[in-house]
Amino acid sequence: MQRRRRRPNYFLIVVLLILIAAMLYVNQVVLPEMPSPFVPTPTATRDPESFIAEAEALFNEGKLFQSIEKYQEAVRVRTDDASTYIAMARVQVFAGQYEDALVSTENALLLNPNNSMVYAVHGWALTFLGDYIKAETALKRALELDPNNALAHAYYAELLINLGTFDDLLLAKDESNVALSLAPNTLETHRIRGLVLEVTDNREEAIREYEAAIAINANIPDLHLWLGRTYKVLGVLDKATDEYSLANSLNPSDPTPDLYTSRAYAGVGEFAKAVQFAESAVRDDPTDPYLRGNLGVMLYRNFEWSDAIDQLTFVANGGITDDGLVIEPLPLTNDAYVIEYYFTYALVLARSFRCPDVLPIAQRILTTVPNDETAVYNAQESLRICEQSLLTPSPTPTITPQATATP
Repeated sequence: MQRRRRRPNYFLIVVLLILIAAMLYVNQVVLPEMPSPFVPTPTATRDPESFIAEAEALFNEGKLFQSIEKYQEAVRVRTDDASTYIAMARVQVFAGQYEDALVSTENALLLNPNNSMVYAVHGWALTFLGDYIKAETALKRALELDPNNALAHAYYAELLINLGTFDDLLLAKDESNVALSLAPNTLETHRIRGLVLEVTDNREEAIREYEAAIAINANIPDLHLWLGRTYKVLGVLDKATDEYSLANSLNPSDPTPDLYTSRAYAGVGEFAKAVQFAESAVRDDPTDPYLRGNLGVMLYRNFEWSDAIDQLTFVANGGITDDGLVIEPLPLTNDAYVIEYYFTYALVLARSFRCPDVLPIAQRILTTVPNDETAVYNAQESLRICEQSLLTPSPTPTITPQATATP
């Protein structure tokens, strides 16, 4: 007997072949392309040049802190580029981040120890930090590496101004001229040339240089501060306060524009306005005794003696504010404004008949700044007022608007 043969099921065979082909495709093609759930998904690396371009644009808009953030992103993408560190350090100096600028230039030096610009910006940051010896070493090294580095000449001129001797100022004048001749269209060269002209009392020329720098970048707060300061000395109050206002709008957290504005109004006898701006400066930095001293002087000149004493006490003795902020005392130095804070304090104490507090302040003035005639005169005047009050059983205070002599 023979078994009957079944006919093959061609449909089933085709289906099985399709399934096998699909499994092979998934195994060979799909699975290798699927990301592992335990491995981070790779992301495309952004070109650091795009970060740098954004940083430069933000700097030109006056957005210094945002510019620094973009440079930091560029550095994270490409850590071995000294030029990015240098560019970031330059903006950090303009933004007042001097310690950070120093770190940036130190990183650049590790990558390129023979780059003139690294030493130039390094020395510039050290100048603002008051380390003039190291600053001079760095700037001279920059000029050794590249005598035609215009910014190194400009930064060196700024250091020389800070050193402040007559010979230093003469050399600063030469250095600023060299910088300007090498790079006549650069922000820093016009900036430093203006500063040299300002400190050598060529203020009309200084204004032209500051305006040239502002034409290159109108969004650098310090340029408006310096231009306003120059206008103030020339007695052009409206232009001075306009420039201070611009500086304040570009960097609202900086108390300096309000400080300068308060002094500008005080210079023309508008003490109520001077008090308002002095208070605004203190709000920006409430633990700074220097700003407290300025406010105290303005309050004194506006006949607000009790409040003036409160502020000037912080200057001489330090203290804690009602908000619990600790204020360190401000040492008496040869700074003209600090001297004014101290002799104003002595006078307002004497005229408020707080004579036991007058003697230590007057003695500090007489022993610390004995060559300052104005300070000595007002210290002696405060002592004379107290001696007079001891001779008068029922003293009647005489209100006077300001110190007998002012610097």
